[in-house]
Amino acid sequence: MQEKILILDFGSQYTQLIARRIREINVYCEIYPFNHFPDPDESVKGVILSGSPSSVRDKNPPTPELSKIKGTIPLLGVCYGAQHLVHSYGGEVLPSKNREYGRAKLISVNNSNPLFSKIDSGTQIWMSHADTIARIPESYEIIGSTIDVKAGAFQIKDENTWGIQFHPEVYHTTEGTQILKNFVVGICGCSQDWTPDSFAEIAIKNLQTQLGNDKVLLGLSGGVDSSVAAFLLHKAIGKNLTCIFVDNGLLRKNEFKKVLESYLGLGLNVKGVDAADKFLNQLEGVSDPETKRKIIGRVFIEVFDEEARKVKDVKWLAQGTIYPDVIESVSVNGPSATIKSHHNVGGLPEKMHLKVVEPLRLLFKDEVRRVGHALGLPDFILKRHPFPGPGLAIRLLGKMTREKLEILKEADDIFIEGLKKNGLYDSVWQAGVILLPVQSVGVMGDERTYENAVVLRAVTSTDGMTADWSHLPYEFLGAISNEIINKVKGINRVVFDISSKPPSTIEWE
Repeated sequence: MQEKILILDFGSQYTQLIARRIREINVYCEIYPFNHFPDPDESVKGVILSGSPSSVRDKNPPTPELSKIKGTIPLLGVCYGAQHLVHSYGGEVLPSKNREYGRAKLISVNNSNPLFSKIDSGTQIWMSHADTIARIPESYEIIGSTIDVKAGAFQIKDENTWGIQFHPEVYHTTEGTQILKNFVVGICGCSQDWTPDSFAEIAIKNLQTQLGNDKVLLGLSGGVDSSVAAFLLHKAIGKNLTCIFVDNGLLRKNEFKKVLESYLGLGLNVKGVDAADKFLNQLEGVSDPETKRKIIGRVFIEVFDEEARKVKDVKWLAQGTIYPDVIESVSVNGPSATIKSHHNVGGLPEKMHLKVVEPLRLLFKDEVRRVGHALGLPDFILKRHPFPGPGLAIRLLGKMTREKLEILKEADDIFIEGLKKNGLYDSVWQAGVILLPVQSVGVMGDERTYENAVVLRAVTSTDGMTADWSHLPYEFLGAISNEIINKVKGINRVVFDISSKPPSTIEWE
């Protein structure tokens, strides 16, 4: 039985980060809403209460049922979690005189306490709360303080329950990972056996048990998630997996052929479907980005359904769902109100009367790549930049035409290949070219031109939630601009997007 840590989510923006930090210590953990989590069994080695935008002094504050946890298994409250452990058990929490936000130092640390083992006084931490603990219950003991916050950390005497008013999961808490390791390894006794190799081994066995001799369909996109999901299933059930890779005409230049050949070369049972004309005929002349998405989603379902029906006795549809999607669907604030209309397999399980299998539903994006590496997938697949579901349709702003699409593909190919040739591709999280519905005056030779403008977009990020523009060398940008203008007929101006997310988004549509 896989040992694990439960994280009870009170709506903090940092909750997923707690899980990522714990998994980096090679300890498995799961996130549940504070009001909807399973009763701990012998596999649960400890519980963490997350922070929250709420206050324990609210009229109806988030209040977990901890009767089967507190005093029975190790418990750590972080920020709101710590304040709940004080407020609900006889202490007092009041508004801070000044909002306690930003860097601080633990000037007093009891490093004989197991939570602060190897942590020295003066270590930097990160505060983010509007309330503060004014008085702790008599059975509590302060084990860490800052200049302004006396009860920066505490333990309940003779009980494996701790609380800290700072965030150990964020980068600014310099020894935060050590504090979390002290809790999950030192206090909870976790054995640190959660690794990509162990996940792959367990996942393959579980898939074999779950699927037996049933046949499974999977729609490949060429991206990391669907590729790793495919190879996990391939290892588990072999030829009982049929993958369908649809060319919607909106992939990068020559990408369909390259990716299909790599899949076949790795022994995957995959069928390539050239449906470009079906998509592009429907998209011709369409300008509205949401309409483009809906057309792409509808035609994909039609094409996939047609091909899938050629495979007899299929019982399962595999999807590349990853853990952030799962967490969002059962979040503290309820399921996500909308599903992106370009989610390619949306509606397919119901339409085809198939059960769903999600081999990656427990993994974060970076873990998916590590599992793929453990399975032996080539860097060509694992290091590919994320690519939008609707493809180049949402990078071609304004009216869709085949002529404009070819212009965009040529410019995009020059940019991406340039990044690779100059050793810049792996330092960029996502990159592409956007074709604007704007024409500008230019001069080529002795002639005046009136042609299209394109934008180069390149960002650095870890998960796409936030992103900064990539500071690419001027010499490189100049060379790419010249190459695009000289080689791609119809473009006479190239600009570089230097906006970050937020306030901008990575894509333009």
